[in-house]
Amino acid sequence: MATASASPSATDLTADDVAALDRLRSVYGRLRQELARVIIGQEETIERLTICLFARGHALLMGVPGLAKTLLVSKLAETVSLNFSRIQFTPDLMPMDITGTDILQETADGRREFHFVPGPVFANIVLADEINRAPPQTQAAMLEAMQEHKVTVVGKTSRLDPPFFVLATQNPVEQEGTYPLPEAQLDRFMFLVELDYPSEEEEVAIARTTTGEAPPSLDHVMTAAEIIDYQQLVRRVPVPDHIYRFAAKLVRKTRPRGESAPAWLKPLVSWGAGPRAVQNLVLGAKSRAALLGSYMVRLEDVEAVAAPVLTHRLITTFAAQAEGIDAKQIVGRLVKETVEEQAG
Repeated sequence: MATASASPSATDLTADDVAALDRLRSVYGRLRQELARVIIGQEETIERLTICLFARGHALLMGVPGLAKTLLVSKLAETVSLNFSRIQFTPDLMPMDITGTDILQETADGRREFHFVPGPVFANIVLADEINRAPPQTQAAMLEAMQEHKVTVVGKTSRLDPPFFVLATQNPVEQEGTYPLPEAQLDRFMFLVELDYPSEEEEVAIARTTTGEAPPSLDHVMTAAEIIDYQQLVRRVPVPDHIYRFAAKLVRKTRPRGESAPAWLKPLVSWGAGPRAVQNLVLGAKSRAALLGSYMVRLEDVEAVAAPVLTHRLITTFAAQAEGIDAKQIVGRLVKETVEEQAG
């Protein structure tokens, strides 16, 4: 067991870090206020996307059409002064349509040379709309960019300017003519963010605000350089040792062949989460703590990010599907049991 002296505290942060965390909390409040001028509801979605942004992660948005997914992403880019690019994934989309390609151009002296023309992935925030509609080779073109922040075309590697944030959307209703994302690519997404229908009052407000004049332009609340500084600040948020152990224990319980898995989970899950899930739990908790003005990661921060981190990393069995049990329910029960064990 870790001693009290080994546990991190707010004193592990410098005075400048504490002041920067206070500024980040204030900026985050202004960001939410600006987005609320255009986006009705979706507070949890906005929080999770912002957590991903400052944790240097990527997010997969799942929701039926008409829930303002594209509008939300474009307005988020507008408020943080980042370049925004939207890629509509279709069955005929080619990898070079994403990464860019070399084209033959004539120079001023009459010679012909190949010049690289960057594709839409060369932006700070990239919206991969309906990513499961493109074939696997096109989906794979996003893998290197998401993981390495670079693209390789015809043997030449080009770096992507930071910050780099990929938001992909999927429509859970239509499955015909789609190509399910492989587990390796799903694991590249830090969060799965599920959007639900708005409440009745929110739907009335949506009708009022979207059937009148054009939506307002939003104020810029931070620059790309400031975002990079805040991303580095998030990495310095202290994490107590028992939080690391809680995250590892929670993830290990998702693996049905492991000794830590509870008996009730084994017939419901065919494959559990890998080590990247532990990393994302900790990074997501750090980012959430920083955004909410905490100088240290708390257990509730890990609880809050557990569902978006783990849900898309569990593969349920046919038995679970037959009983109507989904991965989100399994994660919820695991979190509850692990918290109770921690308290005991």
